Amino acid sequence: MTQLQQEIAPMPQETATQSTTSIDAHEIAKFEAMAAEWWDLDGKFKPLHMLNPCRLDYITTQIAAEFDRDMTAELPFIGLRILDIGCGGGLLCEPMARLGATVVGVDAAARNIPVARIHAEQSGLEIDYRVGTAEALVAEGEQFDIVLNMEVVEHVADPQAYLTACRQLLVPNGLHICSTLNRNAKSYLFAIIGAEHVMRWLPRGTHDWAKFITPDELFGMLTTAGLTPVDRKGMVFNPLTWSWLLSASDLSVNYVTASVNR
Repeated sequence: MTQLQQEIAPMPQETATQSTTSIDAHEIAKFEAMAAEWWDLDGKFKPLHMLNPCRLDYITTQIAAEFDRDMTAELPFIGLRILDIGCGGGLLCEPMARLGATVVGVDAAARNIPVARIHAEQSGLEIDYRVGTAEALVAEGEQFDIVLNMEVVEHVADPQAYLTACRQLLVPNGLHICSTLNRNAKSYLFAIIGAEHVMRWLPRGTHDWAKFITPDELFGMLTTAGLTPVDRKGMVFNPLTWSWLLSASDLSVNYVTASVNR
């Protein structure tokens, strides 16, 4: 057992509020079982580590454009308050903190939070990590300039209620960035058969193809939630360079969207 695993072995006393509409206890249990491996580059979260540069490219570009920030500055996101909902071990929180943002990371899977806290402390970063849900944050009156909602919506029980809660967490003209998986034959082949059964990048059962959401469906839900969609792009894996790239046209499997709280 590693030092990190020893640190998180006892279940934390913190628990996510259960009086919400979007929690899926089965989905939370799956990620709690993998919690200690968040920062293992060759572990169960290897696909996210591979995808992270592509995600960060999109996120930073959208934030810089929406808030008129100069990415060549030392701390371009200073003064911005960012929520990473479904933060896991902090793979997005830490880069946002390094760019100067005030970062809150929230996850309903309680075992993820000690992992994130320990790694942030080891990295010399101040990040406010909490066990909780989007709905609980709304009830607490929290507000953010940016909500990062990455690879979460396909795991919740009620996507529309969840996205509505995310919108309620935004200040006026705040930015919501959401990524998920398209639902079609190709996504089943690549995300389920390829990633879980052939490449074994993820444990079998990590994803439920029936919960995948098409880009048009997601845009519809975002609009119903009160957000104005402004952009969407695909995230495409290149097997030759073994890396992910953004695509303006190929949204067939992984894709990411930006919307604003007008």
